[in-house]
Amino acid sequence: MMEGSLHKICTCRDASGKKLGKSCPQLRRIGGAWNSHHGKWGYQLELPRRAGGGRRQLRRTTFDTREQAAEDCNKAIALLALAGDDTALATEIADLLQQVRPGGPLPDRDTIAKRVNAGLPATVDMTVGEYLLQWLESRRSIAPGTKRAYDCHIRVHLVPHLGTVPLVKLRVEHIAAMFTAITDRNTAIEIARQSPDPPTRTAVRGMRATGPTTMQRIRATLRKALNDAISRNNNRLIDFNPAAHVELPPATQHKPRIWTKKAVDRWRETGEKPSPVMVWTPDQAGEFLDYAEAHDIALYPVFAGIMHRGMRRGEALGLRDHTVDLDDALATIDLQRTTVGYEPVDKKVKSESGKRTIALDSFTVAAWRAHLARRARWRLACGPNWPDTGFFFVQPNGDKWHPDAVTKAFDRLVRDAGLAPIRLHDLRHCAATFLKASGADLTDVKELLGHSTITVTSNTYTSVIVELKSEREKAEAAAALIPRRRHQAA
Repeated sequence: MMEGSLHKICTCRDASGKKLGKSCPQLRRIGGAWNSHHGKWGYQLELPRRAGGGRRQLRRTTFDTREQAAEDCNKAIALLALAGDDTALATEIADLLQQVRPGGPLPDRDTIAKRVNAGLPATVDMTVGEYLLQWLESRRSIAPGTKRAYDCHIRVHLVPHLGTVPLVKLRVEHIAAMFTAITDRNTAIEIARQSPDPPTRTAVRGMRATGPTTMQRIRATLRKALNDAISRNNNRLIDFNPAAHVELPPATQHKPRIWTKKAVDRWRETGEKPSPVMVWTPDQAGEFLDYAEAHDIALYPVFAGIMHRGMRRGEALGLRDHTVDLDDALATIDLQRTTVGYEPVDKKVKSESGKRTIALDSFTVAAWRAHLARRARWRLACGPNWPDTGFFFVQPNGDKWHPDAVTKAFDRLVRDAGLAPIRLHDLRHCAATFLKASGADLTDVKELLGHSTITVTSNTYTSVIVELKSEREKAEAAAALIPRRRHQAA
């Protein structure tokens, strides 16, 4: 057990100029008691030697009372005790003690203990960047897509803006400044895009602004990482999560809009879409399915299923032969084929609400029966080279579809058909809109789409159906019930 020796000294000198130190007669009163008005208390503590080095000691002599000196000495001993039998760590902590300036406080034992237990050097503050990279590496059980998103947020935003800040010193102001800088960059990109100077516009070509939704996700990544730092291994690296107290503008939730005739005419004239999320009318949807059936018979049944039954792209491509029952017109959704980066992956649906069995309409059943007959001919043509994947929708060579290839094919068909543009995911919105307009309630729509709560369904679809012709007919019928003395002029 290490022990320190306490002593009292002063700075008095004798006639020759030599310091008296411990031998100054004024340090004690008559009778031998210590003089509380003269000198300072201190201690001396033997420190671990460096490899091949000589003896070294910690000397601190700035305390007004013996109790203060003893308390500081005990703190130094407690710090050294963190090393246990680790001689290298003991030397490192001893170096840290010797770096403390005279009169300055010793390092906080709990802070040093957190660094040591986290496998960090005792003498170096962990930065936000170091912690985030270490945290990401430790997240081995999360989905690849989630880890990829975390990596993007950390690499593109968090490390460049916050990476050098010591983790224990990260504050709300640091994080708020990061989002201010991101917003300023968005503004600069938009100004450059509108510039009359061609080189200025070229300089920002391909740059993407960081929208409110992405900012919310960046904060969520940081908040999760800092929450883990608070509870990490039951040894809190920090005691406060500043990311939980940063205010951001709400994420933009674009509601679907219908491609009415007026909206289509304006799009053809200006190229502008009323909303990033657009829905076809039933006539436009039928025109697309007719065109797809004539020009891409391999993917037509996929698009027909999504259009009629509102499946996500990954859910449709994740159907297997044993989850599709055409005799009873049912399909069970429990797997999705999606991508991580560009790499296709097959994984379970995210939630229990997403795992569901849906009824199939007669149009979808007919399209899928024809697909099975066609698939049998493909298999016969491929012979022994046909891969038995067990998936319901496959390419003519038997391979599973790449999700991005399906999206590209959809975009090509929409363009070649001359239709107003929508995204492949918007076929799902079409299905929900048509179902609601046909008389189904929001609970029916929620169950079909696999939403977790009816609030999501309501917020998305209660406004879009008013633009359908069927809804205008309902409005006309309701207005006709009100008797009037005379008809208004047309």
